[in-house]
Amino acid sequence: MESLKEVFKIGCGPSSSHTMGPERAAKEFKKRCPDAKKYQAYLYGSLAATGKGHMTDWIIEKTFMPKPTTVFWDPSFIHPYHTNYMKLVALDEKDNILDTMEVFSIGGGSIREIKNGVVEQSSVEQPYKLEHMTDIVNWCKKNNKKMWEYVFENEDIEQYLDDIYDAMYRCVKRGIKKEGLLPAKLRFKRKAKEMYEKAMIAPESLKLTKKMFAYALASSEENASAGEVVTAPTCGACGVIPAVLVAMVEEFNIDRKRAIRGLAIAGLVGSIIKKNATVSGAEGGCQAEIGSACSMASAMATYFMGGNANQIEYAAESGMEHALGMTCDPIGGYVIVPCIERNAVFSVKALNTANYVMSVDPDHIISFDDVIVTMAETGKDLRQGYRETSTSGLAKYYEKLLKMQQEEGLPAGVPLE
Repeated sequence: MESLKEVFKIGCGPSSSHTMGPERAAKEFKKRCPDAKKYQAYLYGSLAATGKGHMTDWIIEKTFMPKPTTVFWDPSFIHPYHTNYMKLVALDEKDNILDTMEVFSIGGGSIREIKNGVVEQSSVEQPYKLEHMTDIVNWCKKNNKKMWEYVFENEDIEQYLDDIYDAMYRCVKRGIKKEGLLPAKLRFKRKAKEMYEKAMIAPESLKLTKKMFAYALASSEENASAGEVVTAPTCGACGVIPAVLVAMVEEFNIDRKRAIRGLAIAGLVGSIIKKNATVSGAEGGCQAEIGSACSMASAMATYFMGGNANQIEYAAESGMEHALGMTCDPIGGYVIVPCIERNAVFSVKALNTANYVMSVDPDHIISFDDVIVTMAETGKDLRQGYRETSTSGLAKYYEKLLKMQQEEGLPAGVPLE
C-alpha cells in the first residue's frame, strides 16, 4: 500500500484531480520534451466537462510556458479505465509530433500513464504490507500497539506529517482573515471570517463546532481561489481534516506529537480507501471525496478522544457509511457549491461520529473494509451525470436558473450571500 505522502500533498487548488494531477503530468511531459516548440492538450470525460471551472486549461498552459499550448475538449468520450483521461502532444516548429503522453488523473493529485498500451502500476513507494483495516486492527491487538505505531514502524514519515500539519494550520488561519467574493461567476461570498468571529463569542457549548465550521470554510475557500491547500484526501474535500485537527488541538490542548499521530491515523485510513476503492469524485461521486475525508477525520477525532483500534475502525466505518451514495454535481463546474458548505457540515459530522462511537459498545455489523468496497460499487452504479460532470443534480438546476435570469435580463450568476 502506498505511502501516506500520496494521501496528503501540499499544492494549489481548486482540484486535485483536475488541477494538481494535470499539472503533475504536464511537468513530467515538459521534462521529457524540452525541445518542443509548442504543445497540445486533449482533455476527455470529466476533465473536459468541468475543466474550465477547475482551471485545468489554465494550469496546463501555465506549466508549459513560455511555449504555447492549445487545449481541446471532448467531454463525450469516457475512457473505460477512468473518466479523467488526457493526451499531451509535443510538436516541433513544423507541427511534427515529437512525443505523446496518455495519462489518467485518478484523484488526490495522483496520475497513471499508459505505456505500450498498458496502464502503468503505481511507481511510488509501497511501505505498507497490510492493505485492509481488519488486518491492521488485528496487528495492533497481536502486538499490543497503537494504530499510529503501525504507521511509524513501516514508514519514516513523522517530519512529513509535521510539515502537513503546518500547511493545514497556515491555510485555515489565512482563510479566516479574508473577505470578499471568490473568483467565479457564482459571486459566492467568503464566509469563514464571519463564522470565526461568531465562534469567538459563542457559548462554550457551541464554540468547538463553530470553530470547525469556520476552519473548514477557510480551507475550502482558499482552495476555491487556487490557494495553497493540503489534499485530504483531495482538494475538494480539503476542509474537513484541517477543521477537526486544528479546532480540537486548540480546544483540547492536544500537543504536537499527539496531533501528528492523529494525522498518521487519518492518512492510514485514506491510504486504505485509495488502495481498495477511490477518492476521485469523477469515479465515485462525492462519497469518494467528502465521505473519505469524513472517515479519516472521524478516525482521527476518535484517537484524540482516547479511542482504541476497534473504536477507530468503527469511527472510520461510520464516517463513510452515512455518506454512501453522495453525488458530485458542482454547479458551474466550480469547487464552490455545494463543496464548500459540505466540508463545513461534514467536519462537525466527523466530530459527532467520534462522540457517538466513544459512547456506545464498539461492536458493529458492517466493517470498514466492507463499507469501502460498497462505496466503490456504489460509485460505479452512479450515473455519469452525478460524477463530476456538472450535468445533473444541483448543477442542472443551476443551469436552469441561469437561463431564467438571462431571459429576464437579470445579472448572470447566483448571488449566494
